[in-house]
Amino acid sequence: MRDCRKETGARGEKLALDYLRRSKYKIRETNFRCSHGEIDIVAEDHDYLVFVEVRTRSGPGFGTPEESITHAKKRKLISLALSYIQSHDHLPPFWRIDVIAVELDRDGKAHRIELIENAV
Repeated sequence: MRDCRKETGARGEKLALDYLRRSKYKIRETNFRCSHGEIDIVAEDHDYLVFVEVRTRSGPGFGTPEESITHAKKRKLISLALSYIQSHDHLPPFWRIDVIAVELDRDGKAHRIELIENAV
């Protein structure tokens, strides 16, 4: 069960990266880890440093991907973003946290990929 969830998450992150690249985002890094947790994707969009949380679902059983972001998760994402900003130099002047919601069909193909800017 856990491996299936990891595979779904990895598939969603790959699709999200492809989506961001097509949208002309500059990818700084993926899976940034620190003592607070992990940021899926750190990118740049013009004058913004963008922290991207990727949420992937392979069925309707647990709601939409974006519905899975709790208030506690939002607080954690803010903490992670601040940690990244404090530990890196030469960053864009502004920052935001976006969510990419990915829904997969039964064959693992993207049924929906949606970028939600300033989601947190």
